[in-house]
Amino acid sequence: MKKRIMAVLAYMLPTFPLGFFWHLTIFAEYYKSLHVYRENIIIPFGITSMLIQGVIWSVVYERLFAGEPILKGAVKFASLACPLAWSFMVLAVSAKHQMSSVSGFLTIETAFILIHYAIVSPLIAAVYARKS
Repeated sequence: MKKRIMAVLAYMLPTFPLGFFWHLTIFAEYYKSLHVYRENIIIPFGITSMLIQGVIWSVVYERLFAGEPILKGAVKFASLACPLAWSFMVLAVSAKHQMSSVSGFLTIETAFILIHYAIVSPLIAAVYARKS
């Protein structure tokens, strides 16, 4: 249970500030120009989403990659998590929502997904890495 909590925190603690600053500060004007997000973001929904994702990813990592060295486990996990997250966070949103530039949204959100999983994958891997 301790590792599960640590893995969820390894996912959530970097995800919230990265998402907040990326979407609502650094690139806020760009996202506004895309006309894809609501005017008043519902932050508790985002936090709940991150918690659900963190729990699921921790279970997936523990069952598939536990005991791997950190780098190897992180690469394996990111190879699974990135395409899946990209499919529902980038492709599905692009398919369903009106926006001023689908290619612009695809580009900026793809960059976000890559950076996000480059950060969280080794952190989760470190929780479940085999002890030497």
